[in-house]
Amino acid sequence: MITLFFVGIAEMVIIAAWTKTVSDNKILASGVITLINIVTWYYVLERILQDLGNFKVVAFYAMGCAIGTMLTTWYFQVKEKKEAKASSVQTVSLES
Repeated sequence: MITLFFVGIAEMVIIAAWTKTVSDNKILASGVITLINIVTWYYVLERILQDLGNFKVVAFYAMGCAIGTMLTTWYFQVKEKKEAKASSVQTVSLES
């Protein structure tokens, strides 16, 4: 069960990477990430189907996905703030 929790976190990181590569028109990278995502999904489906009546398995996976989404969103938020700050510092330096 705990494995699916961490797989959920990893999967949301993979999804964020996929979204970024597709948005940036990185064709090869987005294809490779798609392959990794499909293999991950296959693993998740296999594990859930092995114990279909156990809701805890799904709950652990869902919690991992939620945490993975929050961590990835937080990471991009921090990254964007740093880039904006660096850009404003650069603009101020150029204006001086």
